[in-house]
Amino acid sequence: MADVLTPRQRSRCMARIRGKNTRPEIVIRKKLWSLGLRYRVNYKLPGRPDVVFVSRRLAIFIDGCFWHRCPLHYQSPATNRLFWETKINSNVQRDGDVDAQLAREGWTVLRFWEHEVKNDPDRVIQSILTQVRGQQ
Repeated sequence: MADVLTPRQRSRCMARIRGKNTRPEIVIRKKLWSLGLRYRVNYKLPGRPDVVFVSRRLAIFIDGCFWHRCPLHYQSPATNRLFWETKINSNVQRDGDVDAQLAREGWTVLRFWEHEVKNDPDRVIQSILTQVRGQQ
């Protein structure tokens, strides 16, 4: 199946995809902040977690359904399939490596899917609160 966009249009669309400060990340950060929880962003840890509670050694990632192969929502692209499969496979492998490295260093890692934040952000917040309060 051929791409419906020209290479220039496709390039422009792909360039607009954010790697950080995505809508789901901002939703979670605003809710945590409104609850009085203070955290770090852009904290230098392997994998660059989206939210970090340094004193609690808690790293939180919010993974995009496409980029990290969500078991519910991932659909393999129809065009340039080899490139995308290689790219997504390496993302998934890297996620596992990052989780293992952070665990070895004494960090707790929480990962949430983009769709979890969109569908039920309060449940995501509750999971984070449980972890934060459980470590105090």
